[in-house]
Amino acid sequence: MSLKEKINPAKLPEHIAIIMDGNGRWAKQQGEERIFGHENGVKSVRDTVEAAAEIGVKYLTLYAFSTENWNRPQEEVIALMQLLVHTINAETATLNKNSIRLQAIGDLKSLPSDCYNELQEAIENTKHNSRMTLVLALSYSSRWEIINAVKEIAKKVEEKTLSASEINEDTIAKHLCTANIPDPELMIRTSGEHRISNFLLWQLAYSELYFTDKLWPDFRKEDLYEAILDYQNRERRFGKTSEQLV
Repeated sequence: MSLKEKINPAKLPEHIAIIMDGNGRWAKQQGEERIFGHENGVKSVRDTVEAAAEIGVKYLTLYAFSTENWNRPQEEVIALMQLLVHTINAETATLNKNSIRLQAIGDLKSLPSDCYNELQEAIENTKHNSRMTLVLALSYSSRWEIINAVKEIAKKVEEKTLSASEINEDTIAKHLCTANIPDPELMIRTSGEHRISNFLLWQLAYSELYFTDKLWPDFRKEDLYEAILDYQNRERRFGKTSEQLV
């Protein structure tokens, strides 16, 4: 029986989030520049999106570019933005063919104008697709997101359209970038690092975390299946005891 066949459809995570790490190290192992790793990482994105959609995952969020990544060498950032525009252009037709909707979270207005425009066009062109939602986290960091949410809530309190006593978890969740997206049940990070790296800090509160030594350009469908099987073998208690769950 293949790994895919072992997956229980009834226990499939509705939302999987992935920190795609290791492109630079992979390129270095090949004796190439870092951008070579990012280019090959696109193949892993394609493979993973296809696998997730095939088995019935409803939301897949990929951490593509953090706010901290703007501090990388300028030539790498420029190359990454060019790669992003090219990839969005090349993949929109495939997304439509497979009924995959594209969304994005983060400080999108900080992206170069050509990148932002291509992204918005792809989001518009895929908005009616319903098989799966692919969410790209671009120029994103969770602390930035939470600060923005606090500012928006504070403004409503200041304008007296919201009372401070009414603020609860739901209020904060509704002011995050992911307001209309369920929290991930499973978060995967590649490359052997065991950090969340400022990614979906609020949303990952009860997510199962899975770390693999695979560098992102080497990540394939079978690796996704392994992560999902590991997730399905865990007991998710949400603060309760095992006996209460039974």
